[in-house]
Amino acid sequence: MRKTLTLISGIILSSNMAMAQSTDHSTMDHGNMAMDEAMVEDGVHVKAVVNSFGEGTVNVSHDPIPEIGWPAMTMDMPLLENAEMMGDIEVGAPITMMLVKGDDGMYVVAALMADM
Repeated sequence: MRKTLTLISGIILSSNMAMAQSTDHSTMDHGNMAMDEAMVEDGVHVKAVVNSFGEGTVNVSHDPIPEIGWPAMTMDMPLLENAEMMGDIEVGAPITMMLVKGDDGMYVVAALMADM
């Protein structure tokens, strides 16, 4: 798992990704805030299954996330505009998801990595 987290963090740090500052996820402008090393270090990683993709969102069924007090659930998650998609990410596929918290306190998906 550590190798996976290191890989995700390295890819995200080397990309030109941004975080949204809006609380209205339907109008998120992800170009306002560059992702920095602190955001990657504060990223939360969780196992999930992809149920569907929408306009700027991914619906997932994820394991509990004790770091942020979330139980296991199925939910739509906003994707960063330049979210990293590593490996073969398909509906029904098990993944590791990296969430980052924006200034607005909302979590967004920064990366999805196919579980191998």
